[in-house]
Amino acid sequence: MGKSILILGACGQIGTELTLELRQKYGADAVVASDIREGSSSLMESGPFELLDATNYAAIEDVVMYYEIEEVYLMAAMLSATSEKFPLRAWNLNMNSLFNVLNLGKEKQIDKIFWPSSIAIFGPNTPKENTPQHTLTEPSTVYGISKLSGERWCEYYHKKFDVDVRSIRYPGLISWKTDPGGGTTDYAVEIFHEALTTGKYTCFLAADTFLPMMFMDDAIRATISLMEKESNALTVRSSYNLAAMSFSPRQLAQSIQGYLPNFEIRYEPDFRQQIADSWPSSIDDSLARSDWGWIPNYDLDSTTKTMLDNLKKE
Repeated sequence: MGKSILILGACGQIGTELTLELRQKYGADAVVASDIREGSSSLMESGPFELLDATNYAAIEDVVMYYEIEEVYLMAAMLSATSEKFPLRAWNLNMNSLFNVLNLGKEKQIDKIFWPSSIAIFGPNTPKENTPQHTLTEPSTVYGISKLSGERWCEYYHKKFDVDVRSIRYPGLISWKTDPGGGTTDYAVEIFHEALTTGKYTCFLAADTFLPMMFMDDAIRATISLMEKESNALTVRSSYNLAAMSFSPRQLAQSIQGYLPNFEIRYEPDFRQQIADSWPSSIDDSLARSDWGWIPNYDLDSTTKTMLDNLKKE
């Protein structure tokens, strides 16, 4: 029998694409997708699926035992903008799901865990440019607080119980395959849809708000390559900084105008501006590059071109 993988939160923005990529790599039956709701037809029809609440330990344990699961990717989470509206619900989902999976690792019921962190762990006093791996972290959002707490628990379970848990601090992610999930960087996905359908977009961040961003294909590739790396090569058990590009809404609009000259953008910053202002504008990911050979494939122009080409077909 080959590898057996469980994905919790498989119907979300990252989970959907991660599931399909892992099924292509390891075989459809090797990857069990799960979520509290059903996902896209491409996800549902490509392999086994279980309706599963990531906060229910017994339910996860049943699935792990039934499918003889070795690796778990915990992608279930409430994202930054949504978490601000439902703080306690966000904390309960984001933390309880993580404890469930870490405890399965502690009990040696699973061998390896992936859990995503975020640039949201950084705060207004973190160095903005080339934010280091180890630096001041004072998150000012519910999402960031839960992610920073999660990082500390991951490292604790690794040191104390030898749980093989691995993590990436994702920047903003851009994809044409799935809809945004309630994050502060969602403008960078919405803008492409609006550019093609209406020719104009009202951005909820100010024109010169620089944020670290990444095309989804790079994020998926980074995730899988981190999970495939031998354990002793990894020096970070909290969560790795990861970077590809940094740009502002103005720069993204100009990139789109290179393909759609009549595209117009307006700026009406809302509550998400305050969240964005507390995050870094660029990230130092030298440890990911040295420990497991991380190199991004996509920059701003190739991302814009790929997004527009694929969304036109849609």
